[in-house]
Amino acid sequence: MGQGVGRPDRSKSIRLEEYQTMTAEEQEEEEEEEECRADAVEKHSQQLKAICGLADLKNAVGLYNIGLSCCLNSLLQVFFMNRHFTAILRRIKVPFGAADQKWSVPYQMLLLLEEMQRGRHEAVHPVGLARCLSKHEVRLFILYDASELFLILWNLIKSQIINLDLAESLAGLYTIQLQESLVCQKCSLETKNSSNMLMLPLPVFAYDSLPIRTLEDALRCFFAPEHLTGDSTCHCERCGKRTPCLQGMKVTCLPHILTLHLKRFCSKNSGRTQKISHYLSFPRNLDFNEILTAEQYQPGALEEGSGLYDLFAVVAHSGSANFGHYCAYIWSLTEHKWYCFNDSSVCQVSWDDVRCTFGNAGLRWSETAYLLVYLKKELAAAV
Repeated sequence: MGQGVGRPDRSKSIRLEEYQTMTAEEQEEEEEEEECRADAVEKHSQQLKAICGLADLKNAVGLYNIGLSCCLNSLLQVFFMNRHFTAILRRIKVPFGAADQKWSVPYQMLLLLEEMQRGRHEAVHPVGLARCLSKHEVRLFILYDASELFLILWNLIKSQIINLDLAESLAGLYTIQLQESLVCQKCSLETKNSSNMLMLPLPVFAYDSLPIRTLEDALRCFFAPEHLTGDSTCHCERCGKRTPCLQGMKVTCLPHILTLHLKRFCSKNSGRTQKISHYLSFPRNLDFNEILTAEQYQPGALEEGSGLYDLFAVVAHSGSANFGHYCAYIWSLTEHKWYCFNDSSVCQVSWDDVRCTFGNAGLRWSETAYLLVYLKKELAAAV
């Protein structure tokens, strides 16, 4: 350390005789290229500042349906109306090359968000993002399942965020940390495994095949211990064979943004998928301390805040399993109002309108909640 201080780097020093063949014209061309590069860097910097300065969506703006894109549009609105997500999106490193920009899902989302933020139109066309997603095998004119498309989008976003700390911040917002346990019913050997999930897939029927009527009961059913017998037995290392086990699950860390998936689509023996539309209510506020037992909810040191949540968004599905439509009901964190985002149409609604998505078994094409997004109470209040 300190060697060569105040001395020119010999490997980079240039002697005049090495460039005696350089003409004045070549020198001018080189200077012009330097100026062009400087202009490109400045333009790139200005573009980044312009986008980042407009990253919080304050106005409710619709998205045109450009080819069975209602599912994509609904999920995008849930992302964009959540300023805790856009706070991360606005900090991404903008790709320099045009090809990289067209390939980057986070950057194309940022461009779309900027266009929506300008508020010049009641709705915008998400064409650039749709083209980008098609490069990643997410195509238009396909009926997507909202839960599957959410996972695809989220993973694309995280995998393309170059800043590792930023990617970890995104994961910290959404990741549910669980611990699964298996207890052998012969020798009592207990094995534990930790796992992470981005959403909880909640049943709409209990183990006795009776319909579940509340979200709280769906959560209790999901975390209820299950006896594994018959073909479901597991191998016990101590017994050296498959034995009946008691399977349990508990929460070790709840995320800031909790995504719940109501499993309203099921496959029959005939192979056909059927939609389940029976009534299942969900509250505006969740308290995991009241829903789960002390054994099922054991928040560790990594969890921030309490287990209290406020409802932020509902992605609802209307129609049948094979032909349907998605829209999103979202609580504005800035205006403290509910809005319905139905592609290009956006309107203010009431809590009673949101409650209409609880479901009705008597209405075959009824609108039913499919994805529920809750924000931790501390996060919802920090606006």
